[in-house]
Amino acid sequence: MSTEEFWTYFHEIYEDIPRQGPGDRESTERALALLPPLSPGQRILDIGCGSGAQTIDLARATGAQIVAVDNHPPFVTQLAGRAAGEGLGKRIAAQVGDMNNLGMPDASFDAIWCEGAIFIIGFAKGLAAWRHLLVPGGHMVVSEFCWLRPDPPAEYRELFIDENSDAADVEARRKAVTSSGYRLLGDFVLPDRGWWENYYIPLGQALERFRERHAGNREALDVADRSQREIDLYRKHTGVFGYVFFVMQKDESGG
Repeated sequence: MSTEEFWTYFHEIYEDIPRQGPGDRESTERALALLPPLSPGQRILDIGCGSGAQTIDLARATGAQIVAVDNHPPFVTQLAGRAAGEGLGKRIAAQVGDMNNLGMPDASFDAIWCEGAIFIIGFAKGLAAWRHLLVPGGHMVVSEFCWLRPDPPAEYRELFIDENSDAADVEARRKAVTSSGYRLLGDFVLPDRGWWENYYIPLGQALERFRERHAGNREALDVADRSQREIDLYRKHTGVFGYVFFVMQKDESGG
């Protein structure tokens, strides 16, 4: 299967659910509570926003202007429609963009947010690449996959680790935060409800619909099977992996 075919099938599945990764409003607000209040006139950049579940939560919880970026146009269209429907269209600018090359000026944002998407560019690489976009003393919040046990079973490692993976435990992520030019303000593990209620249950339903549409198409079904394996593994053993929110501040002491 070509990379293009994989992403076509992948996006078809994930366009069918309201949130493209684990998360919940309570965790977004918990992370926000570790930052100074973001008021009108301040700006948040939401990178890898998907269809914008967390973008809407950020807009409701702050007075800031939000620029939300994703490289998949249908997600951006979905977010724009949701924002308009919530009466937030004037505060949320949804746009297509590449997190690897955002092309935005230095010191453009008071905060950068990235829930469940920094893996696309890589944890340390993303922190370093986006740092210049923050104002002095600005804040970065990301949620990222972490091993929560030091000895994940082989079946987990086979699913999550490949030549492009930078899967790591929480302590390794903390060290990457510091080495990338930030001061860690806090971190916490996303609770199980952020996986099941908002992500895996809707994803499982979307996978059933996808399989019905693509019955007999082995390549399409292989894409669905990979997502199903992740759901099954999370159900099989709790506490092996999870998403961890890292809340940090740009450290000016190192330049």
